[in-house]
Amino acid sequence: MNELDVVGVRVEMPSNQPIVLLKESGGERYLPIWIGAGEATAIAFAQQGVVPPRPLTHDLIRDLLEAAGQQLTQVRITSLRDGVFYAEMVFASGVEVSARPSDAIAVALRTSTPIFGAEEVLAEAGISIPDEQEDEVEKFREFLDQITPEDFGGPQQT
Repeated sequence: MNELDVVGVRVEMPSNQPIVLLKESGGERYLPIWIGAGEATAIAFAQQGVVPPRPLTHDLIRDLLEAAGQQLTQVRITSLRDGVFYAEMVFASGVEVSARPSDAIAVALRTSTPIFGAEEVLAEAGISIPDEQEDEVEKFREFLDQITPEDFGGPQQT
């Protein structure tokens, strides 16, 4: 398993489909995962430190884990089958729960839990971007700094 950092979310054009972009820690591979608008909003909220007036689903999951005394220790992107990514949430008790990567990532960001990707997944779906192409990635990061959760059609902030 390779540790991954969440670069951010964006909307892929022309399909208008949100993606979360992960980067291999200490590596040059990026892993794009297509996700739903709600999950894109949840991930963007967590990255921007937005605290909604009422808990969203992933906030509720974090609060339930805390209330039950359960610690999420890892999120693992474990496989890619027929174009669908699979993940597991691993708890300190040893329990592993299957999850959609987008949900697992949203909870991981709220609990400061590390995210890992299987080598097989990175080999199949990862995109290598050498250092000399880092300017394009920097432009993407600047775009991410400008985007708001509302751009994904999520709940409006009032």
